[in-house]
Amino acid sequence: MSQSPARGRAARAIDALSRNRVVRAVALHPVVARPGYWFATAVGVTWGALLGGFRVSRRGGVVVCAGLPRWAFGRGGTTIGAAFLTHDNTRESVLEHEAVHRAQWKKYGLAFIPLYLAAGQDARTNRFEVEAGLEKGGYGR
Repeated sequence: MSQSPARGRAARAIDALSRNRVVRAVALHPVVARPGYWFATAVGVTWGALLGGFRVSRRGGVVVCAGLPRWAFGRGGTTIGAAFLTHDNTRESVLEHEAVHRAQWKKYGLAFIPLYLAAGQDARTNRFEVEAGLEKGGYGR
């Protein structure tokens, strides 16, 4: 699947910005990134609690919000900040994979969103999915 020309330009622009030392120093500084992580976590837990009937627990380094309708998240689940949104995909290996995404959110804050999107939809080449562990995330090789 190839990227549209506009998507390719956006991905290249985000990639170029992420390599700029000044942009990285400011955008990824904990004083900037951490409040974005907290905000994302608050939004994720609120979304997950409301849609999942308040089936919220802390497991495997993430706040698991289970019981959500399948339209409320991507694939088998989605991590937003420290919140893992899923219907019932709570295997230990998956939670280990999602804990890595939680750490990525913590490091990058809200900048994680464009960085993740720029990394592409193919999990096998998305650096964030590779770092989290493709097998643990259920992507297989």
